[in-house]
Amino acid sequence: MMRGCLCHFTVKRLYTRPLLALIIYNQRNHVDKTGAPCHGLLDQEAVGTRAMYAPRISEELRQKVMSMLHAGISLDKIVQHHMEEVQRHGGPLNRDDFLTRNDVRNMERLIRNSSHELHSDDNCSVKLWVQRHHKHVFYFQETSGSEPFILGIQTDWQLQQMLRYGHSGLIASHSTSGSKKIKNSLCSLLAFDSSQNAVPIAWIISSSSLGQNIHKWLPSLVERIHGKDTRWRPNAFLVDDPSFQVSVIREAFQCRILLCLWHVRRGWLKGLLKHCINFDVQREMFKHLGRILYCTRNGSSSRDAVEEFLQIYIDQSAFVESFRNKWLPKIELWVNCVRTLPVAALEPYASIESYHLRLKSRVISSLVGKSNQRVDLLIHALTTQFHSFYWFDQYIVDTGYFENLRDRISLTNPWYQALHILDMDVLLDEENLQFAKVVSQADTSVAYTIWNPGSEFGLCDCSWSMVGNMCKHTIKVAIFCTSRQLARPLLSTQVYREALLNLLQNLPDDPLVLEHAISQVTRMQQDIKSLEDLANSGLLQPLSTGTNTVLPDNIQPFPRIN
Repeated sequence: MMRGCLCHFTVKRLYTRPLLALIIYNQRNHVDKTGAPCHGLLDQEAVGTRAMYAPRISEELRQKVMSMLHAGISLDKIVQHHMEEVQRHGGPLNRDDFLTRNDVRNMERLIRNSSHELHSDDNCSVKLWVQRHHKHVFYFQETSGSEPFILGIQTDWQLQQMLRYGHSGLIASHSTSGSKKIKNSLCSLLAFDSSQNAVPIAWIISSSSLGQNIHKWLPSLVERIHGKDTRWRPNAFLVDDPSFQVSVIREAFQCRILLCLWHVRRGWLKGLLKHCINFDVQREMFKHLGRILYCTRNGSSSRDAVEEFLQIYIDQSAFVESFRNKWLPKIELWVNCVRTLPVAALEPYASIESYHLRLKSRVISSLVGKSNQRVDLLIHALTTQFHSFYWFDQYIVDTGYFENLRDRISLTNPWYQALHILDMDVLLDEENLQFAKVVSQADTSVAYTIWNPGSEFGLCDCSWSMVGNMCKHTIKVAIFCTSRQLARPLLSTQVYREALLNLLQNLPDDPLVLEHAISQVTRMQQDIKSLEDLANSGLLQPLSTGTNTVLPDNIQPFPRIN
């Protein structure tokens, strides 16, 4: 069996004529499981006569073995595990079932001798990689004049995960644009598996802002996925970069667009923990920063809200200076996004954060300290070890093997852990929503306090939260508040409500204008109904039924639009 070839036959010795044998072909054509030629003159990937006839295992088994090697599994264990699987399905049937120690040893040697540098020139090296891995590239644009470099990567396994978890599910973007640690912008598209872990389904690398060039690479990705399933469509898409062209995403995926404030939340919390010592000051400043994003609720402008914040906390000079330099230039952009887009619930934030921590430890850390950050090094880091870890983690979930080797970050996903905390362990006074408490799952005599519960800017006093991370207690309280309709409502819902009231209270005299206004009201009602459907599915906070329109310290429910 050669290169995954399914051609095989059965030999039977004739009892009456022992010198003759009967050959029965079970599969006569030399094709793999996809129906493509595996070797010979029809194989376009065969180079030279040696490649035409050299035995080779399939790409699926190669990916499996390479991932296990990257995960640190020994050669002997890989071979033993493979033999057990072959015996489990009834014995050898094709070339893959005859995996040998030499096969594994050759792949081990390949990993050890592999290099990201295919050419001394970085641009040439990237072009060579694209030529060798064209099946994994859905978009490529070289740097030319005013045109930036863009590379879209999606392996066959990532495409399968996109089909599996993305359909009627949630797709999120994780952007590293503007990071000091890597030279190029990197956007990871994520889907969420059955354990609420974020799985990378595509990577896009660019020398400029990815949001401004999304109209170039996104249609190619959609065409690729629809080539496998024309009915594929996500339930919602989370954007974490205000520069993304929302209209392009909405047109491509035909789904709801939600705003993810995870980058803002983490950046502000990290800054407060670094520059402010007092915990009470930290939580009050954190809550006040959240009000800046929602400043249009009480009619004030973002500039007035920022100036008020800077005046109140003028004594926190270190954080104020950092805020002025990093966030002030783009605060208006974020406020506008919050005003126009529904804001996602807290739960996906935790999974995106877990992916961020893994990306930082396994990829970005390998790039830090390099005098000349090459793009081919980033590509190599993503598509080899980093990709293998996610493949292997999913293999553990699907098969149950090697549970003791599963990555710790996957096992400690706060979203997944929050779902296993009982409601009875949440202590919340509905008359006083300033804070909530969650009983520790490890020690019932300990309870953690969550300030500003139900908001994206809630803060817990547990050790994981105190280093700037999203903890399971904050997520659990957010889920609890949502189920009790105590969570802060969406600002976009208020904007829709105000527009409806304005249209109803100031009816135009012109019949044509009136007809257009009625059509706009109908469209807004349909939009709100879609938001309610997303809220019921847990992707964003539900619209509340309360009537309190005053803005206290902890924002109260906003009336539902009927």
